[in-house]
Amino acid sequence: MLELLEYEFMRNALIAGVLASIACGIVGSYVVVKRIVFISGGVSHAAFGGIGLGYFLGINPILGATAFVLLSALGMGLISTKTKREDTTIGILWATGMAIGIIFIGLSRGYAPDLFSYLFGNILTVPYSDLLLMLLLNLVIISGVYLSYNELLAVSFDEEHARAIGVPVDRINLLLLCLVALTVILLIRVVGIILVIALLTIPAATANLLVQNSLRKMMLLSIVFGVFYTMGGLILSYIFDIASGATIILLSVIVFILFSVTVNIKKAS
Repeated sequence: MLELLEYEFMRNALIAGVLASIACGIVGSYVVVKRIVFISGGVSHAAFGGIGLGYFLGINPILGATAFVLLSALGMGLISTKTKREDTTIGILWATGMAIGIIFIGLSRGYAPDLFSYLFGNILTVPYSDLLLMLLLNLVIISGVYLSYNELLAVSFDEEHARAIGVPVDRINLLLLCLVALTVILLIRVVGIILVIALLTIPAATANLLVQNSLRKMMLLSIVFGVFYTMGGLILSYIFDIASGATIILLSVIVFILFSVTVNIKKAS
């Protein structure tokens, strides 16, 4: 397999997989513990509006998606806080983002050649410029979690207690949604908008089967699983000449099922 490293696109893909795994391991742990998977799905699909805007303006679609998902995440958080109808808000913004993306792409001149990769992912096409953006986003995510770790921990496990001891719950929830939004951007080029929610949650869910009393350990193990899923899926997709994003997700699902069955058998015995 070492001959794979001779190709620049494969080296870029491996680096992208590691960078994506770090983000989804850290933020995905919060998503699983706090049970906000549906919100993550809404944010990821809203990103399509930013991709369409990027095509329309002639800029990097990832830059357009970054601004769009941050605004969508803040909008979901603020509206949900005011109306207490989180599911409705997410559904509306989910559909709105997709609709805006379709309209902007339709208005754009010419043909969008790599639109398919943004929807379903193609880790083999990640350019060096996107790697730099992914590295920057990782640094922002790690810094945000490091500076607000205790507050995020309190809000993730017990919002009412966190509010009672003076934690600014609403602001921390907005911060968490912004971290989810940045992680979505990291994952788009790896597995695509359609499959982002899977890679954001499955590594953390797998880690949660093995570690339940330490969020830090869960994050580290989730990162390990994420690296294994992306590297393994990438290699399998190269060998069998199949879609990389879908292969990564299928591998993660299979491993999650195996661990889940094993853990349940041990508990039963």
